[in-house]
Amino acid sequence: MITAYCIREGLLAPVPVRTVDDMPADAVWVDLFRPCEGEDRIIEAALALSVPTREEMVEIEPSSRLRVENGARYMTGAIVTNSEGDKPALAEISFILAGSQLVTVRYEEPKPFRLVIAKLDRACPPGTRGERLLLILLDTIIDRAADIIERLSADIDSVSQQVFETESEGAGDSGRFRTILKLLGRRGDLASKVRESLVSMGRLVTFLATEGEAQRFDKDQRALLKSMQRDVVSLNDHVSYLGSKITFLLDATLGMVGIEQNNIIKIFAVLSVVFMPPTLIASVYGMNFQDMPELDERWGYPLALIAMLAAAIGPYLFFKWKRWL
Repeated sequence: MITAYCIREGLLAPVPVRTVDDMPADAVWVDLFRPCEGEDRIIEAALALSVPTREEMVEIEPSSRLRVENGARYMTGAIVTNSEGDKPALAEISFILAGSQLVTVRYEEPKPFRLVIAKLDRACPPGTRGERLLLILLDTIIDRAADIIERLSADIDSVSQQVFETESEGAGDSGRFRTILKLLGRRGDLASKVRESLVSMGRLVTFLATEGEAQRFDKDQRALLKSMQRDVVSLNDHVSYLGSKITFLLDATLGMVGIEQNNIIKIFAVLSVVFMPPTLIASVYGMNFQDMPELDERWGYPLALIAMLAAAIGPYLFFKWKRWL
């Protein structure tokens, strides 16, 4: 689907494009969303641009993601999608800045795009062109990453309290630790995806700032680029700290699981020691020897029971005295 956005009456007006003739001359932003067969050729014919394929967008070489071709700047970055769900993902977005026009190629619908479209649909700054729209999009993407990191930090603090809570539920601890491990795994996956997105955005902003003089960005736009660079560095440091904290909590949880397993094994070891002497006594009196005088006495059977009971209670009291239980 191709949507061309024009500035009309101070608002960002969408215009559907189905053929080359439908492309408005005053379009400042052309959004190519999940292009079907032939739509990329419409863009190429209408704007004289080469539209990258999905395979080209996922390439990791910097020369493929950030390049200048025929005066147009091709930039590809990764954006986190479905961050509130159980399966966050990275969506590759290509930004093409050609003169005063911006072209975006995407196969997902990340939240920053919806936010920018809704914001500019209410009020669009006068004199908005492609480079300003690009900066607004990038700034919104970075702000969205910051929001995800803030929520991630709160979630990690909550998980930390669950890991180190003092009350123990005994047999229920295994289920609690299993839940905690799943939470830490999901948060770690989200943190890694946010960091990967920030790295790609940082490279994109740096590339754009390097090419800023050629694009003749004004003073405010260059200041915004520098601010975004600082924000990306700061957010990268913070998400790295969160990754280290997740690793620490994961190690602590595994340590707690090990302690619980040791307690269970200790109980079985104590039980085996407690029942070993009674078993020995019962085994002795279970032998089929004729010369065992206790077997002929009336007090032999109760004496054997008392001996077995005493042999079981003795080790148990000793373990309690040593505080091994």
